[in-house]
Amino acid sequence: MEINDLVSPDGVFANLRVTSKKQAIQELARRAADISGEPERVVFDVLMERERLGTTGVGNGIAIPHGKLEKVDRLYGMFARLEAPIDFQAIDDQPVDLIFLLLAPETAGADHLKALARVSRLLRDTQTCEKLRGTNTADGLYAILTESMESRAA
Repeated sequence: MEINDLVSPDGVFANLRVTSKKQAIQELARRAADISGEPERVVFDVLMERERLGTTGVGNGIAIPHGKLEKVDRLYGMFARLEAPIDFQAIDDQPVDLIFLLLAPETAGADHLKALARVSRLLRDTQTCEKLRGTNTADGLYAILTESMESRAA
């Protein structure tokens, strides 16, 4: 599974302007509703329910909010680079500026976990995160996200 299997160019956002974790999730839920066809409130509620179980702020300025929805037919990913870092109650108490949202069908057990692992692997790469933080366009962010792993290793 590659990142371009999860996210399309219209699901990448540069300089997203939000001031809190709730506002970030709300704004991403609104945009995810457009892409997935699910109602904004349903997406928001699923994401907030997951956050109540424990933060999806994984550290190093990165958050990977995710949830399962009954009516989506495939995995959907979205990526946002925030205009300014926000408190996301991350596990390392550092503010978050890179968010990768993942929505999965309720029946997507292993695929959901594989997608989370793939996103996590991508965002653990410090060079990739530096490039993402230094890019101000959605097209540029998409290009960095979808570079093949082989080209990163070279």
